[in-house]
Amino acid sequence: MALAIALTIRQLLAKTAPRFDSLAARLILAAAVWTAIGLAAGGFVLSNAFTSAEHDNFDTSLQVDLDGMIAAAEPDPNGAVSLQERFLNRRFARVYSGLYWQIVPAKKGAPVQISHSLFDTPIHLQESSESHGLIWGYATGPDNQRLRVLGRRVSFPISATARVDDSTTYTFMVGGDLSIVDHEISEFNGTLIWSFVVLVFGLLLAIFIQVRVGLMPLRRLRDALARIRDGSARRLEGKYPAEIAPLATELNSLIEHSAEVVGRARTHVSNLAHYLKTPLTVLASEAEANPSPLGDAVKRQVDVMRRQVDHYLVRARAAGALDVLGNSTQVGPVLEDLSRVLQRIHERRGITVEVDCPLSLAFRGDRQDIEEMAGNLMDNACKWARATVAVTARKRPDGQLEIDVEDDGPGLAPEDRPRVLERGERLDESVPGSGLGLSIVRDIAKLYGGGLELGESRQGGLRAILILPAIG
Repeated sequence: MALAIALTIRQLLAKTAPRFDSLAARLILAAAVWTAIGLAAGGFVLSNAFTSAEHDNFDTSLQVDLDGMIAAAEPDPNGAVSLQERFLNRRFARVYSGLYWQIVPAKKGAPVQISHSLFDTPIHLQESSESHGLIWGYATGPDNQRLRVLGRRVSFPISATARVDDSTTYTFMVGGDLSIVDHEISEFNGTLIWSFVVLVFGLLLAIFIQVRVGLMPLRRLRDALARIRDGSARRLEGKYPAEIAPLATELNSLIEHSAEVVGRARTHVSNLAHYLKTPLTVLASEAEANPSPLGDAVKRQVDVMRRQVDHYLVRARAAGALDVLGNSTQVGPVLEDLSRVLQRIHERRGITVEVDCPLSLAFRGDRQDIEEMAGNLMDNACKWARATVAVTARKRPDGQLEIDVEDDGPGLAPEDRPRVLERGERLDESVPGSGLGLSIVRDIAKLYGGGLELGESRQGGLRAILILPAIG
């Protein structure tokens, strides 16, 4: 039974909970073990009770047959005992019927009377005990039958003598085949076992359903958290049981607190950028107003400081945005807005920005971050393009978001690409800019678990491939 229970649990959990370290598996396993123990103990008690009741009933029926046999006995004039057949059980007359009687006289040498069912095999007691005038024992009967034997000593007067006190004592015995009882007990135990097996499977199914239904609010909570992480929700919605409601409330408070902390951090970052850029602008202006070797050195260092401030402030803002659950941004509108702005900026050069992006494509992150990354790539492409910049966004087979920005400019040699990405080195001073755009894009993408790759455009220029986490 224990093996059947274990196999059943494994089958029930195979589809829904292959890991046995889960809460559902522990609850089901614990309930199944205690159910098995309880049912085994109950089955043992029931089997013993039925066995005892069967033996008691069998002894009672033997006692009834013994009393009937004694009531049917009459003393024989020759000192024997005769029985009136009409008062006896008819099974006594059938050979090897499983019910037998025997009369043993106390006088030695006197013949032993046996029933017709014994044919010619007398009963020999092997184990016996006496209680309240009854003799109880066991014997081997015809055809090696194991018999339960019940006997009583009875005295009869001898009518063939004139003496009143003359009497003879006889031991009346009745034996029954215990195989009948054993068969009934075996049938009952078989029925009991099959009933309990069916009950075990039913209880296991009930336990499984109970656990699954009982843990359903936790699964709803998990799904709600997944929706927040994907950006389709901002907080945990719905009603939860009294045991889980405090957890949902605390999680909502934590989400709100996280958003508040990130908001304050962004404010501090913006303030820091303002406070740093203003002094740097003043220094740069003073250095330009006073041309000298010292002024040139100050100007170069101010430029380096500006680039580093921009670089690390962007990284800090992006890292803070990652801590906010539920960020989600539609990619199409962002790319379209950037396209319109960049086409107006580069209108004199006649640069055309073409955008191809599915409406359902969404970025798992903050809008400002994807604007920063896509804006840097598209602006860099517009600066170097001759006429056209092509922007294509799609969802990759691995579930991530990919944004390709291609231009028809001079491109970038393969050996120069790592230098641009790793150190943000400017390879051409003829085009305005800090040279940190691609490096910043790569760093922000890495914070989101993505990346930036550079290759050759199909139009002959540079191709920038931005990989980011997508929703759905």
